[in-house]
Amino acid sequence: MANIQERRDATGKTRFRVQVRLKGYPPQTATFDRKTDATQWAQLVESDMKAGRHLPGIEARRRTVSDMIGRYLKEVMPAKRPNSSRSQIPQLNWWSQRLGRHSLADVSPALVAEGRDMLAAEKTPSGTLRSPSTVVRYLAVLSHCFTVAVNEWGWLDDNPVRRVTKPRQPPGRVRFLSEAEMERLLSTCQETTSPYLHAVVMVALSTGMRRGEILNLTWDRVDIARGLIMLLPENTKTREARGVPLVGKAHEALMGISRQRRTDTNLVFPAPQQNGKDPKPLDIRTAWDTAVRRALLEDFRFHDLRHTAASYLAMNGATLVEIAAVLGHKTLAMVQRYSHLTVAHTTKIVERTNEAMFGNGGKNDHETQ
Repeated sequence: MANIQERRDATGKTRFRVQVRLKGYPPQTATFDRKTDATQWAQLVESDMKAGRHLPGIEARRRTVSDMIGRYLKEVMPAKRPNSSRSQIPQLNWWSQRLGRHSLADVSPALVAEGRDMLAAEKTPSGTLRSPSTVVRYLAVLSHCFTVAVNEWGWLDDNPVRRVTKPRQPPGRVRFLSEAEMERLLSTCQETTSPYLHAVVMVALSTGMRRGEILNLTWDRVDIARGLIMLLPENTKTREARGVPLVGKAHEALMGISRQRRTDTNLVFPAPQQNGKDPKPLDIRTAWDTAVRRALLEDFRFHDLRHTAASYLAMNGATLVEIAAVLGHKTLAMVQRYSHLTVAHTTKIVERTNEAMFGNGGKNDHETQ
């Protein structure tokens, strides 16, 4: 018996998910843009089942990897963030070129592993090898493609990428500014021709916000009086709303800008207006590169301002849970890289606990001498 459910996807588009259940056969599921297509598909599947023609994996034998990737690009990719689309579309095109002719039924973990090894050994247009992290991202988008094909379209029964070993990635990078480096950077930011670079960097250091979150910030998300920035789900990497405290120098910087804010845009950091067009977010690449070079900073990227904010939180007693909350991470995995910076704070907590439990006997011998 067929069951058709009307749903809305992430873009608000109406879709129709149909599931066919018949005793003796595994449930068959697919999703369509039109209800008539869903109904016709259900009738066909039911007919094949009753006639004994519908065997598990029939869709997997009929569909190719190119079919799967093509539908994913058309239906799933438009709902993703632009930054994700820009990187994932070339990645899926790479997989389509290598595996596209294979039917889904023929794609085994071994075949995907061959692609993984080819990715790692293949040189990029810049002449360098792909990093393990990049290979993992290629595998991740292919895996999601298969997952959608399994769960939403009913094209196959399992995701072969799940059983493929991922390359070991190096420990997360933690490059943060010393106090002297921070002073030099802020000084050179003030000397650039960019009117907002100093404020942008100050906000990044004070809040740990990502570059995109800062540059796309609008005044309706900034509460100067309460000292709060409220990020909407569509503006965050995790797709979750997040409140960000606005204090100290960052608060002063935005307060100063708000007094002279432009009336032609709601952006906090707009690009210069050109030919009467609506202003876009400020492009800080050239000004940033210049400031970093003049500050004599080695191996330092804008995202390292976020690491700097997190590192100083850790060194000033914040727990990993607190750091994750400030940065907007869903789990503690991404902030484990700062755990070594919290050792001194953790040691003091353990010492206080021991003293409360055992009195002076809980202290180290050298502390009681």
